[in-house]
Amino acid sequence: MTLTISPDEYNRFRQMLETSSGIMLGEGKEYLVTSRLRRLLERESLTSVAELLKVMTTNRSLQEAVVDAMTTNETLWFRDDHPYRIFREKLLPEMAKTRRPVKIWSAACSTGQEPYSLSIEIEEYKRKNPGVLVAGERIVATDISASALAAAKEGRYQQLAIRRGMSDQYLKSYFSQLPDESWAINSQVKSRVDFRAQNLQQSYSLLGKFDIIFCRNVLIYFSADLKTDILKRMHASLNPGGYLMLGASEAMNNLQDYYEMVQCHPGIIYRAK
Repeated sequence: MTLTISPDEYNRFRQMLETSSGIMLGEGKEYLVTSRLRRLLERESLTSVAELLKVMTTNRSLQEAVVDAMTTNETLWFRDDHPYRIFREKLLPEMAKTRRPVKIWSAACSTGQEPYSLSIEIEEYKRKNPGVLVAGERIVATDISASALAAAKEGRYQQLAIRRGMSDQYLKSYFSQLPDESWAINSQVKSRVDFRAQNLQQSYSLLGKFDIIFCRNVLIYFSADLKTDILKRMHASLNPGGYLMLGASEAMNNLQDYYEMVQCHPGIIYRAK
C-alpha cells in the first residue's frame, strides 16, 4: 500500500494524537505517521488517513490502536547507567533506613526494560546487603500502549532486545533461555513488578503514593503546559521527601515550590518538598 497524507490530514491527525495521548508531533513528521499507520490501515481495510480519521470518531478501540501504533517503544536495559547508579548507591540505602515498604513508579515503561532493570538492581542490593528492605518493595510500571504492556507482562525478550544494555553477568543470573533462543526473566524479578495501563494526562489517584518515580524520556513529547501539569500531579503522588528521576534531556522549570534539585555527580534528581 502506498500511503500519502495531505497537509490538512496531517494537522487533523496531530490534533487527535495530542488530545488523546498528549504526544506532540512537529512539522515534517508525515513520513513517521504514514510508516507507523500503514499496517494498521491494511488490517482495518482502510485506504487513507482521511478515512481513518472519520472512522475513529465513533470507534474508541481504533483510536486506542492508533495511539498504540504511534507510541515510541524503543528502549533498552539500564538506560544511561547513571540513574541506576544513583538508585543503588543513594536511593536504595536511604529507603532501607526507613524500614518500611518501598514503592516505585516506572512511568511510560514501554516493554518493561526499565522496571525490570530496577527490580534487578533491588535484587542485587539485597544480595549484597542481607537483612535490608525487610518490609518489601513494589514497582508499579505503567504505559499507554496496550501492546507494549502485553510484551512487558510476558517478560520474554528476543536476542536482539536482550543484548541492548544487558550484561552477561545479569543475563546469567536473572534470565533463562527458552528453546526458541529468546530469554525469560526469572520469577523473583518479575513478581516485584505490577504492570498497569495509564495515560499520563489522566488521574494517578488509583496508583497510590510512591517513594520514587522514574519518568524518563517521555516528557519531551509533550507541550510545556502538559509537562508542568504532569510534574505537579507526580509531586502529589510522591510521599514527603520522595524522589523524581527525569531523562537526561528533560529539565524542571519554574517548579521550585514543588521540588528541590539534588546534584548526584553525575546526574540530577528531584526531591519532593
